[in-house]
Amino acid sequence: MDKIWLQSYPPGMPAEINPDQYSSLVQLLEESFSKFADRNAFVCMDKFLTYRELDACSQKLAAWLQSRGLTPGARVALMMPNVLQYPIALAAVLRAGYVVVNVNPLYTARELEHQITDSGAEAIIVLENFAHTVQKVMGKTPLRHVVVANMGELLGGAKGMLVNFVVRHVKKMVPEFSLPNMVSFKDALAQGARMTFKPATLKAGDVAFLQYTGGTTGPSKGATLTHRNVIANVLQSEAWSAPALGPAGGEPLTIVCALPLYHIFALTACAMWGMRMGALNVLIVNPRDIPGFVKELAKYRFNMLPAVNTLYNALVNNPDFAHLDFSGLRICNGGGMAVQKAVADKWRDITGVAIIEGYGLSETSPVATCNRADVLDFTGTIGLPVPSTDIAIIDDAGNPVARGESGEIAIRGPQVMQGYWNQPAETAKVMTADGFFRSGDIGIMDEGGYVRIVDRKKDMILVSGFNVYPNELEGVIAGHPGVLECAVVGVPDAHSGEAVKVFVVKKDPGLTTDDLLAYCKQEFTGYKRPKYIEFRDELPKTNVGKILRRALRDEKQADTVA
Repeated sequence: MDKIWLQSYPPGMPAEINPDQYSSLVQLLEESFSKFADRNAFVCMDKFLTYRELDACSQKLAAWLQSRGLTPGARVALMMPNVLQYPIALAAVLRAGYVVVNVNPLYTARELEHQITDSGAEAIIVLENFAHTVQKVMGKTPLRHVVVANMGELLGGAKGMLVNFVVRHVKKMVPEFSLPNMVSFKDALAQGARMTFKPATLKAGDVAFLQYTGGTTGPSKGATLTHRNVIANVLQSEAWSAPALGPAGGEPLTIVCALPLYHIFALTACAMWGMRMGALNVLIVNPRDIPGFVKELAKYRFNMLPAVNTLYNALVNNPDFAHLDFSGLRICNGGGMAVQKAVADKWRDITGVAIIEGYGLSETSPVATCNRADVLDFTGTIGLPVPSTDIAIIDDAGNPVARGESGEIAIRGPQVMQGYWNQPAETAKVMTADGFFRSGDIGIMDEGGYVRIVDRKKDMILVSGFNVYPNELEGVIAGHPGVLECAVVGVPDAHSGEAVKVFVVKKDPGLTTDDLLAYCKQEFTGYKRPKYIEFRDELPKTNVGKILRRALRDEKQADTVA
């Protein structure tokens, strides 16, 4: 195909990467454990974990898991927020020859039961705060082995005891649970230290992760990601970031990991890529606590801060954030949802660094496109296909559309999943005969190869036959000085088929419907203007902070006519 985007690559950027330079992610990790042994790999609540310690701890846990009689390729679920036990468990499961099944710790018992049953996970490593949910599904799933971690156990001595006391008894964040055959994380490490670890025989095509998608079209599905898929995306990310950061193994980097590690964005962009680079990942346990997050940021001269639009927005609206030291900041990756220009402009004004918007999905490990790392301003696009990646803009029949016309974004490359776990029919719906993954997102590619997302296919609003894209409206409405956050959805309308409704969280308490309506009249043509405006104290969000339009659409609403 005509790879017009290559003309827009920075000087020296390779058109291709070689995902076959490693036989598995384990080889990549063990190379970093040796090469960067004395560097700090992760820090959480002021407790540092070096690459040497990560190597030793993960080998002990891997030996313990192998002692349970799990066969090669067995699935092991990880159900934890950003705590030090997560990277240890991540490395241990892979080194033992098993498959990581990442689980959102905030899942309900119903959601957890579906994911464990669907994946066939036989073991789970869970933070005690969420162990009560595991208890509810034990008899209904294949789970046989449970390892329970706690917040304080790796922090050491008095501090660890104090943290556990506060978490359990002051904040009461650990609901009662009973898991009679569970093993504590520390005991699993201690027992594993007395066992013999048997290095797994792995191939690049073996499954490494079952990364479950959000389930916007029914029950969530497991994107089957191989070692080669994730290796490819790590090396693509390394090549793409080099103009701003330099090659792996240079000056130690500090990455702020505020996105949850069980989500594909942080899993690849922070954990796996960070370990390949010999970086320090600063684990933020609760990024929703913005004042606490800002205090944590003040401790480090950080170089990278990947985030979603809502998190960037929350930070720039915190008065203490502007007083931090941004002298080391080099890359701010925006993904997960559309980055709004108003937020990007404020971010650049405060930090002096542009938000580099990219695009990807669980099914693509995740990065498929990204703006150049050396750009100085927000572009409003999702950038260029990264090395070894092809992007096609196609119609419903799968045929390429004319340049500059909108169509579904389709992705082909070594980072694209093998399919949905045990769901060949669902896989067939999204994979084309020539190996492209149909994303469900509508986009346009310009003459320079830059891609602009218009919207999610299912989020598009049809007003009297005209397509209305919520991303466009949200980006403009967020620019109103009285608006903190907004979300646009389509609602049924007897006259026009659908009508535009906007949900708004006020920044200015004095903002009125009339104010916003006048603003929209100035900015949008008639069919795009909101017919309904509703003010909210907050908007529903995913675990990553992405606003859930679907939840707003599904509500039974009392509409305020604009």
